[in-house]
Amino acid sequence: MAKKIPQGFWAATARIILRNRILILLLVVAFTVFLGMQWKNMRFSSSQANLLPDDHPVNLEYQTFLKQFGEEGNAIVFAIKDSALFTSENFNRWNKLSKQLAAFPEVDFVLSTDNLQELVKNKEEETFELRPLIQGKFENQTEVDSITEHLFNDLPFYEDLLFNKETRTIRTVVNLDKDIVNTSVRKDFILKDLNSLIEDFEEETNLDVRVSGMPYIRTMNSQNIIDEIGKFILAALGVTSLLFFFFFRSVRATFISMGVVIIGVMWAFGILGLLQYEITVLTALIPPLIIVIGIPNCIFLINKYQQEIKKHGNQALSLQRVISKIGNATLMTNVTTASGFATFIVTDSKLLKEFGIVASINIIGIFILSLLIIPIVYSFLHPPKTKHLKHLNKKWVDGFVNWTVRMVKEKRIAIYITSILLLIASIIGIYQIDISGSPIEDMPKNEQFFKDIRFFEEEFDGIMPVEIVVDTKRPKGVLKPTTLKRMDQLGEVIEEIPELSRPVSVVNLIKYSKQAFYNGIPKYYQLPTSQENTFIMDVARKSSDNGDLLKSFVDSTGQNARITTFMKDVTTERMEEIEGKLQENINKLFPQERYNVYMTGSALLFLKGTKYLVKNLILSLALAIGLIALFMAYLFRSFRMIIISLIPNLLPLVVTAGVMGFAGVPIKPSTILVFSIAFGISVDDTIHFLAKYRQELMASKWKIKASVYAALKETGVSMFYTSIVLFFGFSVFVISNFGGTVALGALVSATLLFAMLANLVLLPSLLLSLEKSIANKETLKKPQIDILPKEELNSSKSEE
Repeated sequence: MAKKIPQGFWAATARIILRNRILILLLVVAFTVFLGMQWKNMRFSSSQANLLPDDHPVNLEYQTFLKQFGEEGNAIVFAIKDSALFTSENFNRWNKLSKQLAAFPEVDFVLSTDNLQELVKNKEEETFELRPLIQGKFENQTEVDSITEHLFNDLPFYEDLLFNKETRTIRTVVNLDKDIVNTSVRKDFILKDLNSLIEDFEEETNLDVRVSGMPYIRTMNSQNIIDEIGKFILAALGVTSLLFFFFFRSVRATFISMGVVIIGVMWAFGILGLLQYEITVLTALIPPLIIVIGIPNCIFLINKYQQEIKKHGNQALSLQRVISKIGNATLMTNVTTASGFATFIVTDSKLLKEFGIVASINIIGIFILSLLIIPIVYSFLHPPKTKHLKHLNKKWVDGFVNWTVRMVKEKRIAIYITSILLLIASIIGIYQIDISGSPIEDMPKNEQFFKDIRFFEEEFDGIMPVEIVVDTKRPKGVLKPTTLKRMDQLGEVIEEIPELSRPVSVVNLIKYSKQAFYNGIPKYYQLPTSQENTFIMDVARKSSDNGDLLKSFVDSTGQNARITTFMKDVTTERMEEIEGKLQENINKLFPQERYNVYMTGSALLFLKGTKYLVKNLILSLALAIGLIALFMAYLFRSFRMIIISLIPNLLPLVVTAGVMGFAGVPIKPSTILVFSIAFGISVDDTIHFLAKYRQELMASKWKIKASVYAALKETGVSMFYTSIVLFFGFSVFVISNFGGTVALGALVSATLLFAMLANLVLLPSLLLSLEKSIANKETLKKPQIDILPKEELNSSKSEE
């Protein structure tokens, strides 16, 4: 009875689809138009991906910091390393650029040589004043030389902030309005206005301007993502259409399949808009993924239709059988694939959750589209001619299948030895995998903005902010001499770490105040002694400008201070060492009963987020394995069959992890997707093979060897076809400029290839070796689901 219910369901489904063809097509068109109208809600991510849940302690600390001091990643920096800058003409033009930037409403303020303020002591009023370093334009070279020498030699406060004394590199810092940093306004300003200004400047002066800073990096990186979406879609359509035509030799069939997946892509964009999710580096992959995963559905359905036509020539009966026979099979394969993506939904990461929701919905969507459109469209067309059916007999594919049969028959011990050696080697490789917490590792290495990142790392020791917040637990506690001394000692520790830039804090301002008190003599750029502190601080309190300077370093209560440094792009292991060293010195310098000190900043936030995602990877992969195991249990009602079905799918994942270790590909937000995605797709072959094996067992009255070989011959062709499509389909991602996307495409492709071989060689071998313990009428006599497996691709035999 259990066997007949699904057959009845799919037969009824076939009748409904074929009797309501016009209505269904109109509904598909209407739904496509509806989703097309949602495209206006699509928006590209303007903020840095936060990989941690909102209530995570690290995230809460970061949000507290932002409330106290505002957005930390709102600075864009410009720099020139060229002696030609120091001519009067070019230097005047450089200062003019600063004025042009400051005129934009999107800019909060600009710090540059043009508006540089020098702290000096007003002896008459006993106050500190900020006086412009430059008065008007430079008339001659002598004036430029005088000012630059004064800047490089007498103003240590601005060293490593506005200039590198050794290389004489000059930079300008532009702070954007904090309200627009995480909006599309920032993107428009940078792409249209700022880049145009820089191009004009470079054209007039022949100087090379380096540009960086987190807002600029995020904008240029997201623009690359936008540019790549179209490239991926075209590449995926091109590769899959060529493969499809190669398999079927039919322009008509190719166009029908392309039409199905193009509508699927339209649905994918529409669902993103409907749910109002931002397009990120992950969700940008969904449209080409839908193409790659949708084409196998088209292959199964069209191939079955052509087989039926070849067999009896009745078009109506052929279409009815396409739906009733292939519908269940493709539903099960799409459900398992969607399950691999859906496991990301249970994670606490918003980035992964949105990716999982949209991907799993669209995989089921492309299945529904395939099942509806292909039979209906073919019902309006003439049946295929004999020349269109020649592709059903391919000797070279049969040769490959026969090779797998020979291997299973004659080389079973060699297969096991090879599998064990691969497992051992892979485990060794797994121990060499690193976790990457670098926010710039996946960025396109050939783009100019990435080269500029490296330039600023070399000249100014990094662009990724690391913030240390010192809470003195009492109002105005920051300016206490003991607190300043402790902060200065921590600053010395930071300066000793080569991967960190010179720190900036209220300590620098106090040192500058002492230098100003002693008439600007550079050697007095240091903290006041206990005797000096009283009268220097008295002068500072009288100075109206001092409050404006302090607000960047100290909160309004005077209780909390920030120490800002910038980190180079380093390995995760080194980043953790740096964090550990800083934390050790924080604990030593700031007693917990008097201070509350914590580290934050986007660099550390990304590191913590990556490590958090690795834990989520284990959870999502375990869930995927659990879901597939439950499905196998429902299908076969045998614990041994569950174990046997999982082995050929877990081994490729382990091998891929080992390859990552040996190849130096780290675990990072992009590569952690590989395992759940590949597992969800590769298990399809296992389900089809075991379903066919079960059918053969019942048909042959439990002749196990004959059933295994028959199942292998029948399913081998289709497993080969679909694996080739998936392999080349995912391989299109290697054309990406993003390292993470390249790794994702290459690793998923390799994993699916390993999985195909494991299912064609290792799985049948296990069934034969363990035949007596797994094949018995008690466990398999009542199949729960009647699946017509992928062997329908092979017309040499027919399941009727």
